Amino acid sequence: MNYEFGLYVFMLAAFLGFELIRRVSPLLHTPLMSLTNAIASISVVGAILISGEEHASLLSRVLGFIAVVAATTNLVSGYLITDRMLKMFRKREPKKK
Repeated sequence: MNYEFGLYVFMLAAFLGFELIRRVSPLLHTPLMSLTNAIASISVVGAILISGEEHASLLSRVLGFIAVVAATTNLVSGYLITDRMLKMFRKREPKKK
C-alpha cells in the first residue's frame, strides 16, 4: 500500500510540475533556473545523507551515489546556464583604443 501511495504522489507531482513549468513566461526563466538550482542542491544533500547512512544496504549506497552524481551535474550545469543567461543582459562597455 505504501508503494501505491508513493507512486500516486509521484504521478501527481510530475503532472503538476510539467504543467507549471510549461506555462512559465520566458521572462521568468532565469529566476526559475535559480529555483531549480536550489532544489538540486537540496537533492545533493539528501542523497549524501542516504548513501552515507551507517546501516545502508548496497542498493541504497549505489542509488545514492548515482543520485549524488546526477544532482551535482544538474546543479553545476544549472549555474553555468544561469550565469550565461545573466551575461546576456549586462551592458557591454565600448572598446578603448
